Amino acid sequence: MTAEQWIILAGLIGLVLIIGPPLGRYIAAVLGVGSAPGDRIFSPVERLVYRLVGVDAEREQRWTAYALSLLAFSVVSILGLYGLLRLQGLLPFNPTGATAVEPWLAFNVAVSFVTNTNWQNYGGEATLSHLSQVVGLVTQNFVSAAVGLAVMGALIRGLARPRSDTIGNFWVDLTRLTTRLLLPLSLLLAVALVSQGVIQNTTGFQEVHTLEGAPQMIPGGPVASQVAIKQLGTNGGGFFNANSSHPFENPTRISNLLELAAILLIPFAAPFTYGTMVGRRRQGWAVFWAMFLLWLAATGIVVVAEGGGNPTLATYGVDQAISQVSPGGNMEGKEVRFGPGLSAVWAATTTATSNGSVNSMHDSYTPAGATVTLSNMLLGEVSPGGVGVGLAGMLIFVILTVFIAGLMVGRTPELLGKKIQASEMKLATLYLLAMPVMVLGIAGLAVLLPEALAARTNPGPWGLAEILYGVASPANNNGSAFAGLSSNTPFFNITQALAMLVGRFFLIIPVLAIAGSLVRKQPSATTEGSFPTDSPLFVGLLIGVIVIVAGLTFFPVLSLGPIAEALG
Repeated sequence: MTAEQWIILAGLIGLVLIIGPPLGRYIAAVLGVGSAPGDRIFSPVERLVYRLVGVDAEREQRWTAYALSLLAFSVVSILGLYGLLRLQGLLPFNPTGATAVEPWLAFNVAVSFVTNTNWQNYGGEATLSHLSQVVGLVTQNFVSAAVGLAVMGALIRGLARPRSDTIGNFWVDLTRLTTRLLLPLSLLLAVALVSQGVIQNTTGFQEVHTLEGAPQMIPGGPVASQVAIKQLGTNGGGFFNANSSHPFENPTRISNLLELAAILLIPFAAPFTYGTMVGRRRQGWAVFWAMFLLWLAATGIVVVAEGGGNPTLATYGVDQAISQVSPGGNMEGKEVRFGPGLSAVWAATTTATSNGSVNSMHDSYTPAGATVTLSNMLLGEVSPGGVGVGLAGMLIFVILTVFIAGLMVGRTPELLGKKIQASEMKLATLYLLAMPVMVLGIAGLAVLLPEALAARTNPGPWGLAEILYGVASPANNNGSAFAGLSSNTPFFNITQALAMLVGRFFLIIPVLAIAGSLVRKQPSATTEGSFPTDSPLFVGLLIGVIVIVAGLTFFPVLSLGPIAEALG
């Protein structure tokens, strides 16, 4: 990377370290720990919402009622968005003349945005009306992110509360997180992005003429408002088909930095929310460092891999060094304004979270770089993962690590004084198995079917990597595309939608069940014999457990895909 790009990366890390702790404490206040700033502004709006939907804000729910409320809200959201997509050709605010979305594609899109995946088997500006973009997709960008944060809050309450039956109220959490966190931050970010040239208008396609006199259609639309929440909510779905590589979505290096920071801020703030809510801030810092070190290692590897250039071109004597006329490195599939360095940082970040936006085409990455982007998702996206669900996943690994450490040293496994027993471990095992079963099952089926194999751009190991990525991304609710798989087919639209549903709800339900199990336990006092879960040793053990679990599960298929391509 150039010196300027290193400065941008340092600035990104600085923003995370400076803003993360106070933002985490604010989220804890929004979730009910102490008084939250802005009560005079937000409370009347929230009371009106509760009255309109018939919610008793003072009544909390057991984990079963919390889960049923979440599922009911999600089912209604899928049906509503599906209906909007199918009827968009008959509805107003459609300057592009978009027609009804095909049934299976509409089903895929509806499931994708409700599950916070935002996988896109379509070109946004050509397929959807402005009404579908603004009312359908943007709404789900907000509420799907709020759902993830609500699940996180419920799990933390399960750990923090002594002997209780309830873990909060889903409708209250959903409302407060949307009004007090996501809406204000999105408004600020949208204004900042407009200042950098991200468009925000209500026009459709406009015909212009190039310098040579040829006609060209220039798209328009309410873009900045969608980009802001797609990044803050780790959603990732772009207004344009080219996503964040499009100059109308991401025109400058400053907009690139702002969007990268937006992707990382809430996931990295979540550990500090955890530390504040359990009353032990060292616990939050321990989880933060585990997330941060995994992200930093992945980012470093991709930066080095892409900055080193294409090894095949090197054998032909092609100069891939940084110069005044070239950004150097592997420039295939990357924008000149970002170069390999900032593209690599984005790729590592978007796959380490459940964001899924791209500012370069991952199919053009080196085998080493592609292996890391795939591995980030296959870790379970806990480094730092999506808003809310990333921390929830990391806490599941904390529970697993505590259990393993307890077996190793002969102590009763405890986390924050609460015993980790068979019921929690069964649920944690279900959480850890759901995603690999879907990824490996669908990928295995895809390599047996001619229709699925025909969707590949490349044969051999790289073709397997394209299929694996096209399944791993939906199953982990990521949404980023390898750009080498033509997946708008009935097979992939159906199987990817199923993968998204399993990757979302078969993980959320065990998390809420664990919260319900833990909240009923009375914590024991911490003694000298208690296993410390806030030390550097525990951070190292936690990272080791995450890497080993993912490695044992996915190393064989990675060896047949991008690793074989690197060695071939």
